[in-house]
Amino acid sequence: MSEALDNLKYDANGLIPAIIQDHQNGEVLMMAWMNRESLQRTVETSMCTYWSRSRQSFWVKGETSGHVQHVKSISVDCDRDALLIKVEQVGAACHENYRSCFFRDLRGGELVVNSVRLEA
Repeated sequence: MSEALDNLKYDANGLIPAIIQDHQNGEVLMMAWMNRESLQRTVETSMCTYWSRSRQSFWVKGETSGHVQHVKSISVDCDRDALLIKVEQVGAACHENYRSCFFRDLRGGELVVNSVRLEA
């Protein structure tokens, strides 16, 4: 496993983008950054663990909110520089309490909310 993780193409900061997708319906839920260690933790626990660029620390999705992500599969793109992680999402993926972080559409130069905020 470690060789596979070592062969990924991390950026100059040691990060790789991870697109998170609902494993059942294909909805894109969020994008976050991982480094080698957070990806290793994700593989070992089957719970998404990310690297916070602002806090410079690891964070397990749902650790405080309960909105966890159970990993169903991890795919790597052809260039080995991006991840697609399919998850079973419990609750909201977005910290603003929407199912997906992509809850706004750009329409005619305006941002328009495209979904309903979940109950807290």
